[in-house]
Amino acid sequence: MNRHDLALGAGAGLLSAAAGLAAGHLVAALIGPAASPVLAVGSAVIDRTPTPLKQWAVETLGNADKPVLLGSVLAGTLLLAALGGVVARRTFPVGAGVVLVLVAVAGWAALSRAAARPVDVIPAIVTAAVALGALRWLSPDATGPREVVDGMGRRRLLMRAGVIAGGALVAGTAGQWLVARVQDVKNIALPRARRPLGPLPRGLESRYRGVTRFQTPNEDFYRVDVNLTVPIVDHDSWTLRIDGMVDRPYELTFAELLDLPMIECDITMCCVSNEVGGPYLGGARWLGVRVSDLLARAGVRPGADQILSTATDGFTISTPLSAAQDGRDMIVAVGMNGEALPREHGFPARLVTPGLYGYVGSTKWLTRMTVTTYRDRSAYWTDRDWATDGPIKIASRIDTPAALKSVDAGRIVVAGVAWAPGRGIAAVEVRVDDGPWQEAQFGPDAGVDYWRQWYLLWDADSGRHTLTVRARTPDGEVQTDDREPPFPDGSSGLQQIVVIVR
Repeated sequence: MNRHDLALGAGAGLLSAAAGLAAGHLVAALIGPAASPVLAVGSAVIDRTPTPLKQWAVETLGNADKPVLLGSVLAGTLLLAALGGVVARRTFPVGAGVVLVLVAVAGWAALSRAAARPVDVIPAIVTAAVALGALRWLSPDATGPREVVDGMGRRRLLMRAGVIAGGALVAGTAGQWLVARVQDVKNIALPRARRPLGPLPRGLESRYRGVTRFQTPNEDFYRVDVNLTVPIVDHDSWTLRIDGMVDRPYELTFAELLDLPMIECDITMCCVSNEVGGPYLGGARWLGVRVSDLLARAGVRPGADQILSTATDGFTISTPLSAAQDGRDMIVAVGMNGEALPREHGFPARLVTPGLYGYVGSTKWLTRMTVTTYRDRSAYWTDRDWATDGPIKIASRIDTPAALKSVDAGRIVVAGVAWAPGRGIAAVEVRVDDGPWQEAQFGPDAGVDYWRQWYLLWDADSGRHTLTVRARTPDGEVQTDDREPPFPDGSSGLQQIVVIVR
């Protein structure tokens, strides 16, 4: 096979795969976005990736980890499809077999998900039909003999390639439009809390540029989960089931949940993957129902020690039962910062548990809470050797000045945030180089479950300086300087940054 035939075959394989994937994505947008072939394969890769590699991806790629994974899956698929096109140029059945193997993997991935339905294989079937049809249409038998090099043969091939490319573009764009359209949460009227909280005070960001906002806007709130696409849940048909080791298992509709007594809570959440000084945390005002009230209605039986919560896609999280019984404001949240939960943050309902990392206490797209024991049941992250309980460690971060930033000598504002949800922050101290620890000043206070903004006015001399920050809780615990990675129970250590003073 000459270079010309190789190029034609590879191009036909690529175009055919693109058309098939676009058609499958459009169908998936109508029946369930997670069944889209590339997304289904990507999710299967995530579920089977070793924990150390997952942690490396989060630490190294940050919020780009999912796009990089999807891009890698897509690139690998197109590369193999190009190979199939080359083979089909000589022997169509064998080349078609390569395409069918790729689609079979996508179909298996869609059906292997915990919450898979039989219809989730349909996008893979559509992908196969369209890809094979396009590949056949571009094969030598359909466009003319290989030896045909006259203008008519080339024009026919280019015309068909253009039709396929245009169809792929239209189908892919329509699929994305449909997914984006259903992701908007509209016309959800939330009830008022039984005892509404007053407005959160203005934070230090109004005085000092670069300080983290006291209340994190919904669109800026961090998101770390295993979902490559946001689950689309119909709140009219959604239910929350409470069962397991209870006397009176029951279900609630969304309307019934909204009719229950609501509370407002100012809670800072943190991801266990957050490195020292990292970005994966945020503070918000949540509206929801106490989990303790829901469990009291069910009647918890003696011997239980775990709440195994399940998301609509089958994902599970295990939370100590004690977190719902020790007086903290563990809630099934329906509102975030005065609005219904955004879909990417768990609409229609999610768990929020102050004092616990998200992988233990913050199930999004919640649909079931099963009271059980750790001996009998385990969850997604504990199956991957993360710690069982997951209490958030005392921590602090320098927001401004930025690391390695050059600043003018004179009075400089050093500021940031500190957090220890459930215990609160009593003091924050900053050290310049090897000098003494200096106590910082606080911004507003929104309770022990919320972070504290802090600042220190530093008279800086010219030169290279190292700034270190640490926090202390009201019970006297001082943030440790022992450096530990996030796995298996959260990072620890003191943040240090270098600043160049001119």
